[in-house]
Amino acid sequence: METWTVETDDDGGLLEVHSFGNAGGAAFPGAPRATSGPGVVLVHGTLVTDSLYWQFARHLSALLGRPVHTYNRRGRGGSAPQPSDYSAETEINDLTAVMKASESTEVVGHSFGGFVALQTARLGAISRLVTYDAAVSFSGSLNGRWRPELEESLTAGQLDQAWAHLVQGLGTAGPISYLPLGALRLLSILSAKTRLGYEMRGLLPAAVLEMHAVLDAESSVEDFADLDTPTLMLSGGWSPAYFAAIARQVAAVAPAVESGVVPFHFHDGPIRPGKLLAERTAKYLAA
Repeated sequence: METWTVETDDDGGLLEVHSFGNAGGAAFPGAPRATSGPGVVLVHGTLVTDSLYWQFARHLSALLGRPVHTYNRRGRGGSAPQPSDYSAETEINDLTAVMKASESTEVVGHSFGGFVALQTARLGAISRLVTYDAAVSFSGSLNGRWRPELEESLTAGQLDQAWAHLVQGLGTAGPISYLPLGALRLLSILSAKTRLGYEMRGLLPAAVLEMHAVLDAESSVEDFADLDTPTLMLSGGWSPAYFAAIARQVAAVAPAVESGVVPFHFHDGPIRPGKLLAERTAKYLAA
């Protein structure tokens, strides 16, 4: 793995990038040149950093025989904080910058990362795209998933209550999402003692802004009819059903888009052990 940085286009901040499967001389400052073809950029979801996707990136790189690059989005690791005017455009510009610097043309996006990738693809910047449980709101479809109590709890410093509202509202934690708020608060308290749980609690403010970016980019599914980037929108067989519904809606209006389900996979499929999702992704990118 190689670690390097890309400069953002707004305040001169940096994005921390991690590359897998590179070889040979220098293609750009701080990173080695890939000699096996154009790269793939992986965009991670909310409440996490890119480190959880490194195993998936290694699998994907080995299957494709090409480099795969992950990067920490704003507010994580060595990347710049979210700016005061943070929006979907911030994320689109960041992804575009990483693609350009890494000489990549293809993208894989998970959850919020899938939202970012789809918005970027609409600008014609991506040659081939795979999303998994992309979080896109059509005509208010995700409004009911976002609870104002989350922000109220966060403002009051009640992080466990905020985490409980987020998990229960989005339903992305599998069967755990259906537990009562009290049980979810207890789980938050216990998980905060782990590195991952502590990290997730610290990313709650970023998650609030990211969800607002999704809702502020509210659109009609017909707005995606002109998406001509070859795209595979996957969803987990055990993910919340609304993700599969989003994929089917886009595929129904955009001829370049197809949808599919990965059986026996939860929403966190890309960060779980196993190669099935990486194999499905690689097969489409290599077509």
